Amino acid sequence: MVLICSRIEFTKLKCISSTKDLAIFEYCILNKNNRTSSYVSAKLKVFKLPVRSVKVNLGLYQLINGCRPFLYNITVDYCKFLKNQKANPIAKYFNDLLKDVSNFNHSCPYNHDFIVDKLSPDIVNTRLPKTLPFPEGRYMIETIWMGDENYRAVTKLYFLFINT
Repeated sequence: MVLICSRIEFTKLKCISSTKDLAIFEYCILNKNNRTSSYVSAKLKVFKLPVRSVKVNLGLYQLINGCRPFLYNITVDYCKFLKNQKANPIAKYFNDLLKDVSNFNHSCPYNHDFIVDKLSPDIVNTRLPKTLPFPEGRYMIETIWMGDENYRAVTKLYFLFINT
């Protein structure tokens, strides 16, 4: 029996404000100290508060001859999800990755900016199953954020998936 351990490495981060009068990214950083040490941080400055409803579309894409949908593309009403996280295990998995490094893991409304502070590949790697049947390669997670039915932001986190 061959045991394959999987890990990821962040390669690129893009943050796009959809409507500049509603929100802008104050910063959007991929800090790469070296090949094994990196993290992402971002702050979305929101101009119209409070934000009473939040919806998130999350898509996973494999980068082969362009951007190909891969496995997940879900839209979640985040405010409802926080009240019953067991109802959506995929959203719960991604929410758990961010809960200790973000300030938006609480119920609506939001009266503040949205911050992710130092999400590292180590946080993700410790939550990956020991054996994950994903092909090695380049991937992207795209999130599209809506607040109060207005598009607010898009983030694209690019990463390598490596089987060791």
